[in-house]
Amino acid sequence: MTREEEWIRIERTSAFEDLMKRKKAFIIPATIFFLIFYFGLPVLAAFTTVLNFQVIGAISGAYAYAFAQFAMTWILMHLYINQANKWDGIIDRARHEAAETEVPRGSSA
Repeated sequence: MTREEEWIRIERTSAFEDLMKRKKAFIIPATIFFLIFYFGLPVLAAFTTVLNFQVIGAISGAYAYAFAQFAMTWILMHLYINQANKWDGIIDRARHEAAETEVPRGSSA
């Protein structure tokens, strides 16, 4: 059996479909949030005065927003790792489902 045939067999399992739905449900909103948050700083700093307030001393809202981007990146990374660890069980289930449907060698089916 070729790698392509193995992959097709895995793609057809219900566990793989479940995995793809769950990944999309996390990755798409996380990516949208990241892009809005990331590009929000240059847009807000360049075209508005929203970030011109003082936070502490000489630190403005723009600096606070920029530092928040570091925290946002770390938080998203940890959320992704936690989700990926949950997906490992679904991946194992897909492997088992694919193995159960495997055609024995020497079979003409």
